[in-house]
Amino acid sequence: MPVNPINNGGDGVAFLVSCGLVYECVAKACSSPQTCELNAEKRAETLMKWVNIGSVEALGIVALAAYIEPKHRNAIIAGGVAGLTITYLEYIYAKQCGLANKGATTEDW
Repeated sequence: MPVNPINNGGDGVAFLVSCGLVYECVAKACSSPQTCELNAEKRAETLMKWVNIGSVEALGIVALAAYIEPKHRNAIIAGGVAGLTITYLEYIYAKQCGLANKGATTEDW
């Protein structure tokens, strides 16, 4: 008998993979929340454009994975939603902090 009869043993892995995929897609498409904050005054609009593009890409891949793997669909979607929500909120916060602080940047324009 399985240790946890409610979970078939794969949902946790599917959740982690889906959540990690969102992080990777957004990171691939843009910089980091730290860089967004440091350079917000000059680059916030461009950085957020790429956060949005990466988010759409991630959602598409998560949806495709959920379609391909119906056994773990709920975990895949939950991981994707968690990863996207956390990442998007981090970038929104970084942008707000950067625009409010107007501190030293990492770039010389």
